[in-house]
Amino acid sequence: MNLPNKLTVARVILVPIFVFFLMANFIPFNTYIALGIFIVASITDFLDGHIARKNNLITNFGKFMDPLADKLLVVSALICLLVVDDGTRIASSRIIAMLAVLIIVAREFVISGIRLVASDSGKVIAASMWGKFKTASTMVAICFMLVVKELPFLKEVTMVLFWIAVTLTVVSLIDYVIKNAEIMKDGFASEHVEASAGTSENEYKPKFDEETGLPLQ
Repeated sequence: MNLPNKLTVARVILVPIFVFFLMANFIPFNTYIALGIFIVASITDFLDGHIARKNNLITNFGKFMDPLADKLLVVSALICLLVVDDGTRIASSRIIAMLAVLIIVAREFVISGIRLVASDSGKVIAASMWGKFKTASTMVAICFMLVVKELPFLKEVTMVLFWIAVTLTVVSLIDYVIKNAEIMKDGFASEHVEASAGTSENEYKPKFDEETGLPLQ
């Protein structure tokens, strides 16, 4: 396993550690510790891609796991922030916070679905530029949300950063769907052809009389 892939795996390992400290209110300065872990994990996101491109170490494993590791980190953080302080670190209303997080999580499910369809065709879809912008903006917004309760003067900046991230989430989803519409179409078409072939094979398979062994007319 090369260095970029090791950094990606390290980011996945840091996720449960981050979640533990974020939720561990009994530990002094737990949110600041969680912030430090989150920043380290976010830096690995930049480093693994940079090192892979610079040293030509791009692999299918990296193309698949890098965005997956980002999803685990970001979604875990947002879900925990919904629980902490009733989501007020994300938005002024818990309902609004839940809807915003739902948009982000739904986007990740849709993109994962597109990647699964593409993988059936032997293709690997790497993260797009809009997807990278979305991930970076979301990570920055989460960093602010982790400490906004302790530093309330950052509240307005935090809200602006978060809604920028939500907007980029929608834009990146549209970009993925448009760019990979042909892959999705081919994937669904191949499934239809396979299903039709299976039906035709059973339909035209000759049937025999159990007693005489002669084919039935």
